[in-house]
Amino acid sequence: MHVDHLTFVAGPEGLKVEAARLGTKLGVQLKDGGFHPRFGTRNHILPLTGQHYIEVVEVLDHPAADKAIYGQAVRARSKLGGGWMGWSVAVDELAPYEKRLNRESVPGSRHFPDGRLLEWHQIGIKGLIADPQLPYFIHWESPDNLEPIQLEGVIRLDTVEISGSRDRVEDWLGEPIPDQIEGINFEFTSPNGHPGINAVILDTPEKGFVRI
Repeated sequence: MHVDHLTFVAGPEGLKVEAARLGTKLGVQLKDGGFHPRFGTRNHILPLTGQHYIEVVEVLDHPAADKAIYGQAVRARSKLGGGWMGWSVAVDELAPYEKRLNRESVPGSRHFPDGRLLEWHQIGIKGLIADPQLPYFIHWESPDNLEPIQLEGVIRLDTVEISGSRDRVEDWLGEPIPDQIEGINFEFTSPNGHPGINAVILDTPEKGFVRI
């Protein structure tokens, strides 16, 4: 299993302010990721070591955001004040997950500020909305050099703290979750209110360990 990325939704002050705030905490500057025309969202990207990344995303006043499940998920989290929305697992094939979830994956794309187009398919956002501890699944379709994971960063993803049930997430994934995956510690606590990502701990060159 490859943990692809984590999604953090911008608060009421918007994407640029949220990205700058996180960058200050971590001692880095996030990259402008561009616009998701199919979802009505846009993001900033923080590449990490180990081919992982964090995206900070905001929903736009755009018709696609009202129609796309992903746009709806971002809007819902934004209305709660922002914060961690979920995590994504990259897979080689989506067909097994489409069969298991009994629905088709949806296409996604992102226009970089320089005009390049990144494309993928994803599935599982409905599951994330219903139960935010669950990851969604993504399959990249563009050339490797366009994928965010190819932008090697200097910050290491150390720990993901999840409020929820390890058994529930394992059932969703169809495979066990060890305490550590690709060097990332996964810590599950019993749900206390809303399930989902409670916090993420990052190992930074300048600030040491930072919990967000």
